[in-house]
Amino acid sequence: MGPAPDVKSFVEMFAALPDPRVTRTRWHSLESILFLCLCGVVCGANDPVAIERFGLARQEFLERFVAFPNGIPSHDTIGRVLAKLDPAALEALFARWMRGVAQATSQEVIAIDGKVLRRAFNKAAGGSFITMVSAWSTANGLVLGQVATAEGSNEIEAFPRLLELLHLKGCLVTIDAAGCQTEVAAKIVDGGGDYLLAVRDNQPKLHKAVAESFEALRASGKSPGRGRHATTTEKSRGREETRTCWVLPITDKFPEAPRWKNLAQIVLFECERTVDGKVTCGTRVFITSRKSLTAKQALASVRGHWQIENKLHWTLDVAFREDESRLRAENAAENFAVVRHVALNLLRNVQGSKVGIKNRRLEAGWSDSFLMKVLASHAN
Repeated sequence: MGPAPDVKSFVEMFAALPDPRVTRTRWHSLESILFLCLCGVVCGANDPVAIERFGLARQEFLERFVAFPNGIPSHDTIGRVLAKLDPAALEALFARWMRGVAQATSQEVIAIDGKVLRRAFNKAAGGSFITMVSAWSTANGLVLGQVATAEGSNEIEAFPRLLELLHLKGCLVTIDAAGCQTEVAAKIVDGGGDYLLAVRDNQPKLHKAVAESFEALRASGKSPGRGRHATTTEKSRGREETRTCWVLPITDKFPEAPRWKNLAQIVLFECERTVDGKVTCGTRVFITSRKSLTAKQALASVRGHWQIENKLHWTLDVAFREDESRLRAENAAENFAVVRHVALNLLRNVQGSKVGIKNRRLEAGWSDSFLMKVLASHAN
Protein backbone atom coordinates (compact mmCIF):
# COMPACT_ATOMS: atom_id res chain seq x y z
CA MET A 1 0.00 0.00 0.00
CA GLY A 2 1.29 3.47 -0.87
CA PRO A 3 1.46 6.42 1.52
CA ALA A 4 -1.81 8.01 2.58
CA PRO A 5 -2.37 11.00 0.25
CA ASP A 6 -2.86 13.46 3.12
CA VAL A 7 0.42 12.49 4.77
CA LYS A 8 2.28 12.34 1.48
CA SER A 9 1.49 16.04 0.96
CA PHE A 10 3.96 16.89 3.74
CA VAL A 11 6.74 15.05 1.96
CA GLU A 12 5.93 16.84 -1.29
CA MET A 13 5.81 20.18 0.52
CA PHE A 14 9.24 19.69 2.11
CA ALA A 15 10.71 18.44 -1.17
CA ALA A 16 9.78 21.76 -2.79
CA LEU A 17 12.21 23.66 -0.53
CA PRO A 18 15.64 24.64 -1.87
CA ASP A 19 18.27 22.32 -0.37
CA PRO A 20 21.12 24.38 1.18
CA ARG A 21 23.65 21.51 1.03
CA VAL A 22 26.13 20.72 -1.71
CA THR A 23 25.22 17.57 -3.63
CA ARG A 24 28.17 15.46 -2.44
CA THR A 25 27.16 15.90 1.21
CA ARG A 26 23.54 14.80 0.78
CA TRP A 27 23.41 11.42 2.48
CA HIS A 28 19.77 12.01 3.37
CA SER A 29 17.09 13.79 1.35
CA LEU A 30 15.83 17.13 2.66
CA GLU A 31 12.24 15.91 2.75
CA SER A 32 13.17 12.84 4.81
CA ILE A 33 14.99 14.97 7.41
CA LEU A 34 12.16 17.50 7.71
CA PHE A 35 9.45 14.82 7.80
CA LEU A 36 11.43 13.08 10.55
CA CYS A 37 11.62 16.39 12.45
CA LEU A 38 7.88 17.00 12.10
CA CYS A 39 6.92 13.50 13.26
CA GLY A 40 9.44 13.64 16.08
CA VAL A 41 8.12 16.99 17.36
CA VAL A 42 4.51 15.79 17.12
CA CYS A 43 5.50 12.77 19.22
CA GLY A 44 7.25 14.73 21.98
CA ALA A 45 10.81 15.31 20.75
CA ASN A 46 12.05 18.82 21.58
CA ASP A 47 15.59 18.79 20.15
CA PRO A 48 17.69 17.05 17.45
CA VAL A 49 18.99 14.36 19.83
CA ALA A 50 15.44 13.35 20.75
CA ILE A 51 14.42 13.46 17.07
CA GLU A 52 17.26 11.07 16.17
CA ARG A 53 16.22 8.67 18.96
CA PHE A 54 12.60 8.87 17.79
CA GLY A 55 13.69 8.04 14.24
CA LEU A 56 15.66 4.99 15.36
CA ALA A 57 12.67 3.73 17.34
CA ARG A 58 10.06 4.42 14.64
CA GLN A 59 12.05 3.89 11.44
CA GLU A 60 9.63 1.30 10.10
CA PHE A 61 6.71 3.73 10.40
CA LEU A 62 8.66 6.60 8.82
CA GLU A 63 9.74 4.49 5.86
CA ARG A 64 6.11 4.13 4.81
CA PHE A 65 6.41 7.75 3.61
CA VAL A 66 10.11 8.57 3.05
CA ALA A 67 13.25 6.56 2.30
CA PHE A 68 16.28 6.31 4.58
CA PRO A 69 18.78 4.36 2.44
CA ASN A 70 21.63 5.48 4.71
CA GLY A 71 19.76 5.02 7.95
CA ILE A 72 18.30 7.62 10.27
CA PRO A 73 20.26 10.91 10.12
CA SER A 74 22.30 11.78 13.19
CA HIS A 75 21.37 14.65 15.49
CA ASP A 76 24.38 16.56 14.14
CA THR A 77 23.03 16.22 10.58
CA ILE A 78 19.56 17.30 11.70
CA GLY A 79 21.02 20.33 13.48
CA ARG A 80 23.15 21.35 10.50
CA VAL A 81 20.21 21.17 8.08
CA LEU A 82 18.02 23.25 10.40
CA ALA A 83 20.83 25.78 10.73
CA LYS A 84 21.43 26.12 6.97
CA LEU A 85 17.85 25.96 5.66
CA ASP A 86 16.52 29.31 4.42
CA PRO A 87 13.90 30.34 7.03
CA ALA A 88 12.16 32.73 4.63
CA ALA A 89 11.51 29.86 2.22
CA LEU A 90 10.19 27.61 4.99
CA GLU A 91 7.97 30.38 6.40
CA ALA A 92 6.54 31.17 2.97
CA LEU A 93 5.87 27.47 2.35
CA PHE A 94 4.11 27.17 5.71
CA ALA A 95 1.91 30.21 4.98
CA ARG A 96 0.92 28.82 1.56
CA TRP A 97 0.06 25.47 3.12
CA MET A 98 -2.06 27.15 5.81
CA ARG A 99 -3.97 29.18 3.22
CA GLY A 100 -5.14 25.90 1.76
CA VAL A 101 -5.90 24.31 5.15
CA ALA A 102 -7.52 27.07 7.21
CA GLN A 103 -10.48 28.39 5.29
CA ALA A 104 -10.88 32.08 6.09
CA THR A 105 -14.28 33.02 7.46
CA SER A 106 -16.14 36.27 6.88
CA GLN A 107 -15.06 38.94 9.35
CA GLU A 108 -12.32 36.64 10.68
CA VAL A 109 -9.99 38.09 13.31
CA ILE A 110 -6.26 37.52 12.81
CA ALA A 111 -4.22 38.30 15.92
CA ILE A 112 -0.53 39.14 15.46
CA ASP A 113 2.00 39.17 18.30
CA GLY A 114 5.63 38.37 19.05
CA LYS A 115 7.28 35.82 21.36
CA VAL A 116 10.92 35.78 22.41
CA LEU A 117 12.82 32.47 22.15
CA ARG A 118 14.50 33.01 25.49
CA ARG A 119 17.43 30.62 25.14
CA ALA A 120 18.06 31.12 21.44
CA PHE A 121 20.91 33.52 22.23
CA ASN A 122 24.49 33.11 21.07
CA LYS A 123 26.82 35.13 23.32
CA ALA A 124 29.94 33.95 21.50
CA ALA A 125 28.69 35.35 18.20
CA GLY A 126 27.52 38.58 19.78
CA GLY A 127 23.98 37.85 18.71
CA SER A 128 20.65 38.78 20.26
CA PHE A 129 17.45 37.05 21.28
CA ILE A 130 15.24 35.82 18.45
CA THR A 131 11.61 36.97 18.47
CA MET A 132 9.08 35.03 16.41
CA VAL A 133 6.15 37.17 15.26
CA SER A 134 3.13 34.95 14.59
CA ALA A 135 -0.34 35.32 13.09
CA TRP A 136 -3.15 33.45 14.83
CA SER A 137 -6.62 32.71 13.47
CA THR A 138 -9.11 33.15 16.31
CA ALA A 139 -11.82 31.36 14.28
CA ASN A 140 -9.77 28.28 13.39
CA GLY A 141 -7.48 28.26 16.44
CA LEU A 142 -4.44 27.80 14.20
CA VAL A 143 -1.14 29.52 13.41
CA LEU A 144 -1.38 31.08 9.94
CA GLY A 145 2.22 32.20 9.57
CA GLN A 146 5.30 33.48 11.31
CA VAL A 147 8.57 35.32 10.72
CA ALA A 148 11.54 36.07 12.94
CA THR A 149 12.86 39.52 13.66
CA ALA A 150 16.14 40.35 11.98
CA GLU A 151 19.22 40.34 14.20
CA GLY A 152 19.48 43.53 16.22
CA SER A 153 15.97 44.71 15.26
CA ASN A 154 12.55 44.47 16.92
CA GLU A 155 9.03 43.33 16.09
CA ILE A 156 8.21 46.46 14.09
CA GLU A 157 10.28 45.43 11.06
CA ALA A 158 8.80 41.93 11.11
CA PHE A 159 5.12 42.95 10.88
CA PRO A 160 5.16 44.00 7.19
CA ARG A 161 7.07 40.83 6.19
CA LEU A 162 4.52 38.64 7.96
CA LEU A 163 1.56 40.50 6.46
CA GLU A 164 2.93 39.82 2.97
CA LEU A 165 2.61 36.06 3.64
CA LEU A 166 -1.02 36.18 4.76
CA HIS A 167 -4.36 36.19 2.96
CA LEU A 168 -5.99 39.28 4.51
CA LYS A 169 -9.06 39.89 2.34
CA GLY A 170 -12.12 40.42 4.53
CA CYS A 171 -10.17 39.87 7.76
CA LEU A 172 -9.73 42.12 10.78
CA VAL A 173 -6.08 42.20 11.89
CA THR A 174 -5.45 42.98 15.57
CA ILE A 175 -1.99 44.01 16.81
CA ASP A 176 -0.81 45.49 20.08
CA ALA A 177 0.80 48.92 20.36
CA ALA A 178 4.12 47.78 18.86
CA GLY A 179 2.32 47.31 15.53
CA CYS A 180 0.61 50.68 15.57
CA GLN A 181 2.62 52.04 12.64
CA THR A 182 1.39 53.84 9.53
CA GLU A 183 3.25 51.34 7.31
CA VAL A 184 1.55 48.41 9.03
CA ALA A 185 -1.91 49.98 8.70
CA ALA A 186 -1.36 50.66 4.99
CA LYS A 187 -0.08 47.12 4.40
CA ILE A 188 -3.21 45.61 5.93
CA VAL A 189 -5.55 47.81 3.90
CA ASP A 190 -3.61 47.19 0.68
CA GLY A 191 -3.99 43.45 1.34
CA GLY A 192 -7.77 43.76 1.44
CA GLY A 193 -8.14 43.63 5.22
CA ASP A 194 -8.97 45.98 8.05
CA TYR A 195 -6.94 46.84 11.12
CA LEU A 196 -7.69 47.21 14.83
CA LEU A 197 -4.50 48.62 16.35
CA ALA A 198 -3.83 49.35 20.00
CA VAL A 199 -2.60 52.91 20.62
CA ARG A 200 -0.21 53.88 23.39
CA ASP A 201 2.49 56.44 24.07
CA ASN A 202 4.63 55.22 21.16
CA GLN A 203 2.21 57.29 19.05
CA PRO A 204 1.77 60.29 21.39
CA LYS A 205 -0.13 62.59 19.00
CA LEU A 206 -2.53 59.82 17.98
CA HIS A 207 -3.01 58.69 21.58
CA LYS A 208 -3.78 62.27 22.65
CA ALA A 209 -6.23 62.82 19.78
CA VAL A 210 -8.15 59.61 20.57
CA ALA A 211 -8.28 60.38 24.31
CA GLU A 212 -9.48 63.94 23.73
CA SER A 213 -12.22 62.74 21.35
CA PHE A 214 -13.71 60.44 23.99
CA GLU A 215 -13.33 63.08 26.70
CA ALA A 216 -15.29 65.49 24.51
CA LEU A 217 -18.00 62.88 23.97
CA ARG A 218 -18.38 62.33 27.71
CA ALA A 219 -18.37 66.05 28.43
CA SER A 220 -21.16 66.60 25.90
CA GLY A 221 -23.39 64.05 27.62
CA LYS A 222 -24.53 62.76 24.23
CA SER A 223 -25.26 59.12 23.51
CA PRO A 224 -22.59 57.45 21.33
CA GLY A 225 -25.34 56.10 19.08
CA ARG A 226 -26.85 52.72 18.33
CA GLY A 227 -24.34 49.89 18.24
CA ARG A 228 -21.58 52.13 19.55
CA HIS A 229 -21.65 51.01 23.18
CA ALA A 230 -21.45 47.52 24.68
CA THR A 231 -20.86 46.00 28.11
CA THR A 232 -20.20 42.43 29.26
CA THR A 233 -19.79 41.00 32.76
CA GLU A 234 -18.20 37.68 33.72
CA LYS A 235 -18.12 36.00 37.12
CA SER A 236 -15.84 33.06 37.84
CA ARG A 237 -14.20 31.65 40.99
CA GLY A 238 -14.57 34.75 43.08
CA ARG A 239 -13.59 37.12 40.29
CA GLU A 240 -15.92 39.54 38.55
CA GLU A 241 -14.89 41.38 35.41
CA THR A 242 -16.88 44.05 33.60
CA ARG A 243 -15.74 45.19 30.16
CA THR A 244 -17.14 48.24 28.44
CA CYS A 245 -16.47 49.42 24.90
CA TRP A 246 -17.28 52.60 22.96
CA VAL A 247 -16.82 53.06 19.21
CA LEU A 248 -16.74 56.56 17.73
CA PRO A 249 -16.55 57.44 14.00
CA ILE A 250 -13.93 60.06 13.23
CA THR A 251 -14.75 63.35 11.54
CA ASP A 252 -12.81 65.57 9.18
CA LYS A 253 -11.61 67.46 12.23
CA PHE A 254 -9.76 64.46 13.68
CA PRO A 255 -6.12 65.68 13.42
CA GLU A 256 -4.47 62.30 12.78
CA ALA A 257 -6.81 61.08 10.04
CA PRO A 258 -4.50 61.95 7.09
CA ARG A 259 -1.65 59.83 8.46
CA TRP A 260 -3.54 56.56 8.85
CA LYS A 261 -4.85 54.85 5.72
CA ASN A 262 -8.65 54.43 5.70
CA LEU A 263 -8.93 55.34 9.38
CA ALA A 264 -12.67 55.14 10.11
CA GLN A 265 -13.27 54.82 13.86
CA ILE A 266 -11.63 55.04 17.27
CA VAL A 267 -12.32 52.61 20.10
CA LEU A 268 -12.24 52.93 23.89
CA PHE A 269 -12.04 49.75 25.99
CA GLU A 270 -12.43 49.82 29.78
CA CYS A 271 -12.08 46.90 32.16
CA GLU A 272 -13.02 46.77 35.84
CA ARG A 273 -11.87 43.66 37.69
CA THR A 274 -12.86 42.68 41.24
CA VAL A 275 -10.87 39.90 42.94
CA ASP A 276 -11.36 39.16 46.64
CA GLY A 277 -12.92 42.57 47.13
CA LYS A 278 -10.03 44.43 45.47
CA VAL A 279 -11.00 46.51 42.43
CA THR A 280 -8.60 47.32 39.58
CA CYS A 281 -9.40 49.31 36.45
CA GLY A 282 -7.73 49.63 33.07
CA THR A 283 -8.32 51.64 29.91
CA ARG A 284 -7.07 51.02 26.38
CA VAL A 285 -7.70 52.81 23.08
CA PHE A 286 -7.58 51.59 19.49
CA ILE A 287 -7.96 52.75 15.90
CA THR A 288 -9.71 50.80 13.16
CA SER A 289 -10.30 51.05 9.43
CA ARG A 290 -13.53 49.02 9.59
CA LYS A 291 -16.47 51.43 9.24
CA SER A 292 -19.03 48.78 10.15
CA LEU A 293 -17.32 47.66 13.37
CA THR A 294 -19.80 47.80 16.25
CA ALA A 295 -18.87 48.12 19.93
CA LYS A 296 -19.94 44.51 20.51
CA GLN A 297 -17.69 43.30 17.69
CA ALA A 298 -14.80 45.45 18.90
CA LEU A 299 -15.20 44.07 22.42
CA ALA A 300 -15.08 40.50 21.09
CA SER A 301 -12.08 41.27 18.86
CA VAL A 302 -10.06 42.83 21.68
CA ARG A 303 -10.79 39.81 23.86
CA GLY A 304 -10.11 37.39 21.00
CA HIS A 305 -6.68 38.92 20.41
CA TRP A 306 -5.40 37.38 23.64
CA GLN A 307 -5.96 33.88 22.29
CA ILE A 308 -2.51 34.22 20.79
CA GLU A 309 -1.06 34.46 24.30
CA ASN A 310 -3.22 31.79 25.91
CA LYS A 311 -3.52 29.24 23.12
CA LEU A 312 -0.25 29.73 21.25
CA HIS A 313 2.55 31.22 23.34
CA TRP A 314 1.53 29.51 26.58
CA THR A 315 1.10 26.14 24.82
CA LEU A 316 4.49 26.40 23.14
CA ASP A 317 6.13 26.97 26.52
CA VAL A 318 4.20 24.37 28.50
CA ALA A 319 3.58 21.57 25.98
CA PHE A 320 6.65 22.05 23.74
CA ARG A 321 9.11 23.52 26.28
CA GLU A 322 10.03 26.17 23.73
CA ASP A 323 11.69 28.50 26.23
CA GLU A 324 14.08 25.69 27.19
CA SER A 325 15.30 25.11 23.62
CA ARG A 326 19.02 25.86 23.20
CA LEU A 327 19.12 25.69 19.41
CA ARG A 328 21.16 28.74 18.42
CA ALA A 329 23.30 28.05 15.38
CA GLU A 330 22.47 30.25 12.37
CA ASN A 331 18.81 29.64 11.37
CA ALA A 332 18.17 26.59 13.55
CA ALA A 333 16.02 28.27 16.22
CA GLU A 334 13.82 30.03 13.67
CA ASN A 335 13.32 26.94 11.50
CA PHE A 336 12.62 24.68 14.47
CA ALA A 337 9.99 27.20 15.66
CA VAL A 338 8.20 26.78 12.32
CA VAL A 339 8.26 22.98 12.73
CA ARG A 340 6.72 23.42 16.20
CA HIS A 341 3.95 25.56 14.70
CA VAL A 342 3.15 22.92 12.06
CA ALA A 343 3.07 20.26 14.77
CA LEU A 344 0.85 22.39 17.01
CA ASN A 345 -1.64 23.03 14.20
CA LEU A 346 -1.87 19.31 13.47
CA LEU A 347 -2.32 18.41 17.12
CA ARG A 348 -4.97 21.09 17.62
CA ASN A 349 -6.89 20.03 14.54
CA VAL A 350 -7.07 16.29 15.28
CA GLN A 351 -10.65 15.17 15.77
CA GLY A 352 -12.02 13.13 18.68
CA SER A 353 -9.29 13.75 21.26
CA LYS A 354 -10.38 15.35 24.54
CA VAL A 355 -6.94 15.67 26.15
CA GLY A 356 -4.54 18.61 25.98
CA ILE A 357 -1.69 19.13 23.54
CA LYS A 358 0.95 17.68 25.87
CA ASN A 359 -0.93 14.39 26.20
CA ARG A 360 -1.75 14.30 22.49
CA ARG A 361 2.00 14.40 21.84
CA LEU A 362 2.47 11.46 24.21
CA GLU A 363 -0.32 9.47 22.56
CA ALA A 364 1.13 10.10 19.11
CA GLY A 365 4.45 8.75 20.40
CA TRP A 366 2.79 5.60 21.70
CA SER A 367 0.37 4.86 18.86
CA ASP A 368 1.00 4.62 15.11
CA SER A 369 -2.73 4.92 14.42
CA PHE A 370 -3.03 8.13 16.45
CA LEU A 371 0.10 9.57 14.81
CA MET A 372 -1.48 8.84 11.41
CA LYS A 373 -4.64 10.56 12.57
CA VAL A 374 -2.64 13.64 13.61
CA LEU A 375 -0.69 13.80 10.35
CA ALA A 376 -3.93 13.57 8.35
CA SER A 377 -5.73 16.14 10.51
CA HIS A 378 -4.85 19.06 8.20
CA ALA A 379 -7.44 17.67 5.75
CA ASN A 380 -10.26 17.80 8.33
